[in-house]
Amino acid sequence: MKLVEHFQTGLDAPICLTWELTYACNLSCVHCLSSSGRRDPRELSTADCKAVIDELQRLQVFYVNIGGGEPTIRPDFWELVTYAVSHDVGVKFSTNGVRITPERARWLASTDYVDVQLSLDGATAEVNDHVRGPGSFDTTVRAMENLRDAGFRDFKISVVLTRHNVAQLDEFKRIADAYGAQLRITRLRPSGRGADTWDELHPTADQQLQLYEWLVDNGENVLTGDSFFHLNALGSTPLPGLNLCGAGRVVCLIDPIGDVYACPFAIHDEFLAGNVRDEGGFTSVWRTSDLFARLRTPQTGGACTSCSAYDSCQGGCMAAKFFTGIPLDGPDPECVKGNGERALALVGADAAKPRPDKDHSKPNRAKRSRIGVDIGWGPPEPERLPDRACDTSPLAGFRP
Repeated sequence: MKLVEHFQTGLDAPICLTWELTYACNLSCVHCLSSSGRRDPRELSTADCKAVIDELQRLQVFYVNIGGGEPTIRPDFWELVTYAVSHDVGVKFSTNGVRITPERARWLASTDYVDVQLSLDGATAEVNDHVRGPGSFDTTVRAMENLRDAGFRDFKISVVLTRHNVAQLDEFKRIADAYGAQLRITRLRPSGRGADTWDELHPTADQQLQLYEWLVDNGENVLTGDSFFHLNALGSTPLPGLNLCGAGRVVCLIDPIGDVYACPFAIHDEFLAGNVRDEGGFTSVWRTSDLFARLRTPQTGGACTSCSAYDSCQGGCMAAKFFTGIPLDGPDPECVKGNGERALALVGADAAKPRPDKDHSKPNRAKRSRIGVDIGWGPPEPERLPDRACDTSPLAGFRP
C-alpha cells in the first residue's frame, strides 16, 4: 500500500496537530482563519494544557503547530513550550513577532525541538500592513533581526498568498535568504474573517498559474504546508506533499477551549469532533469520533472523478468548498480547470453560504464589505485595520 493510501484511512495518532492556545491577539488581520482578537474566558488552564501534552507524548505525536490568536500573549506560553519539549513533543509556533525580544531569541536559539514561524504577508510594509495592520511589518522585521542575531537558523517566514503579494514571491525568497530563514507559503482560505475578504484577496487564475510555475522552479527549498495540491492539475510536475486533504486522517485542530476540529481552516460546528475535556480526552476524540470515522472512509469525488486531473488534485480543499457554498464532493473553488468558477456560479453570489460560527474579533472593529489595498492598481479603498497573526497549516514542513 502506498503511504498516501495508508493515510487516507487515518492513523492511530495524528502526525502533527495545530493547537490554537488563545484567541487573544494584538492584531486584527483581515484574513484571520479563527477571527481572533479577544481571549475566551473558557480557555484551557495551564494544567489542562499539560494534560493534553502528556497525551500527545503517549500517542507519540511528532510535534504541535501552536498558533492563536497570538500565542505568546498567554502568560504561561513559554512554560508550556518548555513542558512540551521536555516531554518529547516538538513545538513549531506561529507568531507576529511581538514578543520575540533579543533575550527571548537567544533562549529560543539554545532550545532544541522548537521552531519559530513569523507571519509576513507583504514583502513591503505597504502591502503587509494593509492586511495585518499598521506597524506589523516593522514588528516582524525586528523579530527576524533578533532571531538572526541570536544565531537561530532556518526559522520560517510564513506568507499567506493573496492577489496583492503573488508578484512578490522572489522578494519574499530574498528576505528569507537574507535572514538565514526558510520561506513558507500557504493558501488563503475563506475561513474566519477570511470569509469576508476571500473574494477580493484570493489569487486570480493567471496568478495561480504564475504560482505553480514559480513553485516548480523554486519550490525545492520552499515549504508549502501541502496547501497547493489543487495546482497539480496545471502540469506534469507534481508539487511536493501528500496531495490529499489530511483533515481528521493525519491532522486536526485543538482550539483554545479544547474543542477538536477536523481542520484548522474549518472551525465550524459541522467539523467539531469533540473536546479534550470529554471522557477519554483527546485520544478518545481522535480514535472514536463519528466525524473522523466518516472522513476516514472512502470519499466520493462527485463529478470531479471524471476529470483527467482528479488523481492530481483529489477534488481540492474541504474548507474552501464548505465556506464558499460548494458541496464537499464538488470542485475546489479555485479549480485550475475552471470547474470552481462554474460551481460558484451555480451557488450564486446571493445564496446563503455557511458562515464561520465563531467570532472573537475585537468589538470596536466594524465589519466592512471591502478592504483597502492601495498598491498602485487604482484608487485606494476605505482602510480596514487588522488585528492578529494567523497562519498555521497542519502539514507545514512535512514531506513523505
